[in-house]
Amino acid sequence: MPIADKEFVLNYSLNRWKLNSKRNVGPTSESIRKCAPKNYEEWERYYFANVRSRQHIEHLGKILWAKVKDVIPNERRFHPDLLKSITETDCVNYQFQLVLKRTYDGYTREYM
Repeated sequence: MPIADKEFVLNYSLNRWKLNSKRNVGPTSESIRKCAPKNYEEWERYYFANVRSRQHIEHLGKILWAKVKDVIPNERRFHPDLLKSITETDCVNYQFQLVLKRTYDGYTREYM
């Protein structure tokens, strides 16, 4: 089994099931440039008003949780204790962090 941590498993799963694809989360890069936010809160408000709803992103996090809980353990790719340590809250929070916070962080490095 590969050495991994929670973030590795979450990122692997998110990419595998394309829960971070443009089809699922919208055109984040294009949207943040259009918004040109001065702070994170402005970006978050814009995203939820114009791109996807908070409920939609939460739903994607719950899909991620279902994959981590039900599919990945059967593949025996990761240690069972690691998978058991990942909660639904971890999955939902990771989805929000990736879609909003990391997009904003990338934008600030590029434009500010």
